Amino acid sequence: MATKHTAAEQATAQRPKIASIQPPAAISGGELYIRGQNLASGGRPVVRLGNQTAHLVVASDSYIIARVPEAAIVGEVSVVAGGVTSEIRETHLGIQIADSLHPVANPAVDRDGNVFSTFSGSRGQKSPVSIYRVDTNYNSKPFVTDLMNPTGLAFDREGILYVSSRYDGIVYQITRGGNMSVFVEGMGVATGIAFDREENLYVGDRSGTIFKISRSRQIYVFATLEPSIAAYHLAFGPEDYLYVTGPTTSSFDSVHRISKAGEVETFYRGLGRPQGIAFDAAGNLYVAASLSGRRGVIRIDPQRRAEQYLSGPGIVGLAFTPSKSIILATHNALFRVDAEIAGRPLP
Repeated sequence: MATKHTAAEQATAQRPKIASIQPPAAISGGELYIRGQNLASGGRPVVRLGNQTAHLVVASDSYIIARVPEAAIVGEVSVVAGGVTSEIRETHLGIQIADSLHPVANPAVDRDGNVFSTFSGSRGQKSPVSIYRVDTNYNSKPFVTDLMNPTGLAFDREGILYVSSRYDGIVYQITRGGNMSVFVEGMGVATGIAFDREENLYVGDRSGTIFKISRSRQIYVFATLEPSIAAYHLAFGPEDYLYVTGPTTSSFDSVHRISKAGEVETFYRGLGRPQGIAFDAAGNLYVAASLSGRRGVIRIDPQRRAEQYLSGPGIVGLAFTPSKSIILATHNALFRVDAEIAGRPLP
């Protein structure tokens, strides 16, 4: 004898079910990859993040790609199909903390959690404000003016900010009060900068040279790489290796690492246009890049396994705060991804 089902039972049977959402975080414009069942039963589904509707890129019964809308700030994801709503699944959305900027490399964060970023401009463009300071309440104020094409940023142990200029090849020192002086000159098209444990400063030149500058301001050629079409980005990782990215014309670029002796090796190959890089406390490397066509932040663990960690367009750099949150720099804005997602294992 056939079993009769009530309307409520039939609705439950056809209720869309979200099995997974990847990656675990996104910013506006990023794409969420949703897998599940009955996701398009009854017609074209609707994906909501809080009370905001996402744009559908792909929609099928078992797989949806949804783009995060600009107004979305709540990472509560649900799918509505055939008038029936799924249970809510959590993802994490970065919040915008500053705009009207033009970073081309990593932001820098001081010991108090203030974030510094650039308005770099095109080569030879003079901007009214060169570097902005964003405090922990997300108030953005001019910090440095009259510096052409500020590029890489890094703090030393004393809290002095260093900035490279790809216009004049100079690395400048900037005090906490915003007073600027020349540290070294002659760095070519100076881009990314980073300090090692002994407070030697390393500077990437777009021609492929990595310079090492001692505290006494002696300049050495530390290593040579393939020239980059954009800029070099530097970060020190475990065992005092210097990690370097520099996008070329290839869509299958590498992260290089350089030993203290200046020996260059490929750490990971297979990223699209890798740019800013940073390490977390566990030794995982985060890269602004694309992996298998998915753009955002890629996390590479010490065993060299790579996964998309965050989805978002136009990300050029990133940095960790003292509270272990991540600050992301896009072409024109800064976003903050909270500590609860930073460092969390991928699903």
